[in-house]
Amino acid sequence: MEYETILLDITDGLAVLTLNRPDKMNALTTQMRAEITHAMKQAAKDARCVVLTGAGPAFCSGQDLGDASSTGKIDLERSLRDEYEPMLETIHNCPVPTIAAVNGPAAGAGANLALCADVVIATESAYFLQAFARIGLLPDAGGTWFMPRQMGLAKAMGAALFADKISARQADEWGLIWEAIADDAFDAHWRKRASYLASGPTAGFGAIKHALRGTYEKTLPQQLATEAHLQGNCGRTRDFSEGVVAFLEKRPAKFEGR
Repeated sequence: MEYETILLDITDGLAVLTLNRPDKMNALTTQMRAEITHAMKQAAKDARCVVLTGAGPAFCSGQDLGDASSTGKIDLERSLRDEYEPMLETIHNCPVPTIAAVNGPAAGAGANLALCADVVIATESAYFLQAFARIGLLPDAGGTWFMPRQMGLAKAMGAALFADKISARQADEWGLIWEAIADDAFDAHWRKRASYLASGPTAGFGAIKHALRGTYEKTLPQQLATEAHLQGNCGRTRDFSEGVVAFLEKRPAKFEGR
């Protein structure tokens, strides 16, 4: 597929998917959602870490309300089921680590697109906005799933009802994101983080994702059994052997991702 609304670069095991409609604050259209879904599937095959970021001053302003000529022609349920769900599930189920490098405002579905990633790193000037209530809607694109799990029900409820901007620093303090970084250090920082993941023990990272995401639905005995099973799998990888040898030899491990 030739992309018109995004950019995809895969170099040295790191895939960077850039939302590329800067004149529209990277607002999401039907075409853009299809391209993100396709690019994520490709990146998952060819890279060991995938980064989502935005071109220009914004990360993503959410649904492009100009994508239909009138609100009466927008079938929100169909759009969510046929376009958003495949995109979000592709990101969420990506077998390699994903980072949302939030370079600017992330609003509406754009905020929840970022929260879908494994790790969210934001520049301090960025903010997150669940703007849905302002137009008579509820948070979608996974917002009602991500927010309570990451910052608690009380904060999620307030964010959804009042539709206040949450600064990146506040999002960091509340546990909504991993970290907020000074603007002048942001680009170098997320690239360093992404390079670390792209050169790490890929199978081990996948097991971490699987174990942590499943913990809410399991009892302690069930989770312990899951850990044992996944650890057994990891213990049979080349990366585990290399990690042990590197530890004993007091040198950095050279992981192959297998």
